[in-house]
Amino acid sequence: MSGIPRLGSKKTSFGRRIRHKHSGAWARKAPKTSRMFKANIQRKRMFIDGKWQRVKVDTRYLRTEMKNIQEQGVPYK
Repeated sequence: MSGIPRLGSKKTSFGRRIRHKHSGAWARKAPKTSRMFKANIQRKRMFIDGKWQRVKVDTRYLRTEMKNIQEQGVPYK
């Protein structure tokens, strides 16, 4: 399963994981390691170009699209 959705614009972003350190000298400060923040991608059956298709969408797009679909009265599953 690809990490990039067909509909929507979310991608994997990168950051750092910082462990909490209560006290200690500067030499023993809290370690930082790299990590990835993966997009929340779901498979959804949607009506696209006149037929039902199963596509990968990010949840932000899905939430916005479902709101628009309900306002228009279009069937969805």
